[in-house]
Amino acid sequence: MIPISKPLIEEEEINAVVEVLKSGMIAQGPKTAELEAMFAKLCGTKHAIAFSNGTTAIHSGVRALGITDGDEVITVPFTFVATANPVLMERGKVVFVDISEDDFCIDPNKIEEKVTDRTKAIIPVDLFGQVYKYKEVKEIADKHNLKILEDACQAVGATQDGNTAGSFGNVGAFSLYATKNIATGEGGMLTTNDDEIARQAKMFRHHGQDEAVRYEYLALGHNYRLTDLAAALGVEQMKKIDRIINTRVGNASLYTEGLSSIEGIITPKIMENNTHVFHQYTIRVTEQYGKTRDELMTFLKENEIGCGVYYPKPLHLHEHFRKMGYKEGDFPVSEKLSKEVLSLPVNPFVTEENVEFIIEKVKEFSKK
Repeated sequence: MIPISKPLIEEEEINAVVEVLKSGMIAQGPKTAELEAMFAKLCGTKHAIAFSNGTTAIHSGVRALGITDGDEVITVPFTFVATANPVLMERGKVVFVDISEDDFCIDPNKIEEKVTDRTKAIIPVDLFGQVYKYKEVKEIADKHNLKILEDACQAVGATQDGNTAGSFGNVGAFSLYATKNIATGEGGMLTTNDDEIARQAKMFRHHGQDEAVRYEYLALGHNYRLTDLAAALGVEQMKKIDRIINTRVGNASLYTEGLSSIEGIITPKIMENNTHVFHQYTIRVTEQYGKTRDELMTFLKENEIGCGVYYPKPLHLHEHFRKMGYKEGDFPVSEKLSKEVLSLPVNPFVTEENVEFIIEKVKEFSKK
């Protein structure tokens, strides 16, 4: 089976974890601080703060921005639920807007009509590995005095206009989950240039304690810390980030070259002034292909090709959000794309021969 995802765990990662085990410092410690410094340097931000996972990083960002009872936060339904749930955790209200077909990210043209006097923030998502249309969103945010929390969970290392994901907004949040380009099993990172946001986030991850005064509890907090065991993996992977990204980009280029001529297959578009890190290489299987997305997915899996659908149903169609009044037809682009998207293996273990084999199988099935 050609895996849809596989973490890059080599001797360096194994040795680094063993070193931490031998050190006796396996909770948050020097390796976590080293990983934070590497992330801050990569993103070009003043602060990078490690968390136990991407969800807790987003939650801490929402908290640090002061989102509270009834505050409205605009985001997209075409994402993983962890983008929206942290708003609800702080008793805020999730307000969805649709995405653009060209980049799977938030459609700036749909935002302003949803802004009210209760709107406090926007959470755009760098879906699949490229940065959202920052300038357009920032213009709206500035006009209405809104904060931006960039959900960069899938986009470590992606750039726009020479700036790096995690720096587009007041706060950025990353996931270091096992399938991500930088994988620590579980893990997350929050980035910001704002000293007070950083202070609040650090307090929130450690039971409400200010790091300068231990055992003084200043506010509500959680145990959202990252372990040095996980950070050791991240440090070694960050040393290889160029290799990881370049391999994914190379595989993506081969796919695009080979699939673009197949009728009914739409390949990912890299937006102007963006670099794409291809956490996922996501095609669209349209009616013109002659087979459904699900039929193609079944055929590929029968041929030992891993593939996945991210995401099969937009958030607003799940019961969790339907009870808030959302219904089918509210966000037609998200609903359409959820029936078309299919992600193909693009991880560093995928070889050129693998890509060629997958392309041939996609072509073969269209003629059956």
